[in-house]
Amino acid sequence: NAGECIGLVGESGCGKSTLSKLILRVLKPDSGTALVYDGTQMTSISGLTGEALVSYRARVQYVFQDPFASLNPRLTAEEIVTEPFVIHKMGTRNQRLHWAAALFELVGLDRSMLVRHPNAFSGGQRQRIGIARALALGPDLLICDEPVSALDVSVQAQILSLLEGLRQDLGIASLFVSHNLAVVRAVASRVYVMCSGRIVESAPTSELFANARHPYT
Repeated sequence: NAGECIGLVGESGCGKSTLSKLILRVLKPDSGTALVYDGTQMTSISGLTGEALVSYRARVQYVFQDPFASLNPRLTAEEIVTEPFVIHKMGTRNQRLHWAAALFELVGLDRSMLVRHPNAFSGGQRQRIGIARALALGPDLLICDEPVSALDVSVQAQILSLLEGLRQDLGIASLFVSHNLAVVRAVASRVYVMCSGRIVESAPTSELFANARHPYT
């Protein structure tokens, strides 16, 4: 739902990232159907083509696990954050710069930093840039794939707090993918447990942690 955070947990290799890529339409399902609700009707994600696919991809954005590998070291922060606008042919050069500055302020970075390259930022700052890029097109859904696992513990709390604040302020739904149950417990209202490619249990977070029913959970 809008503004809701769903947790998806399971060990490495269980299929969490594959499911995320199916939602993004980076992969197509071998069988079955992936559906998206657009406010009025259900539509098959795998059946989207042309402008419909471009529009869908603007609505669903990804926050990557590794803030060091997910940013192009050759680009400035401004170029990284404005790349979605260029791809979707939005705005003039000056408008994009203005939007990039607003996005930087939204994630707690100073607009003067836009001229820097990724190597001039800390891990936490790089992840904030990745979040700003993901927010650029005003998505309905953020898929956060282990977004704090590569960060120091002290920085993890800051990024989690930022994501929580953005979710509440902007009403964005989020799928939080992790194998860290403590992190998921702190951010998600509902949790889905995946084992060997299947959802074996789902429940509201408090209920799941208080009364897990499946042995794997």
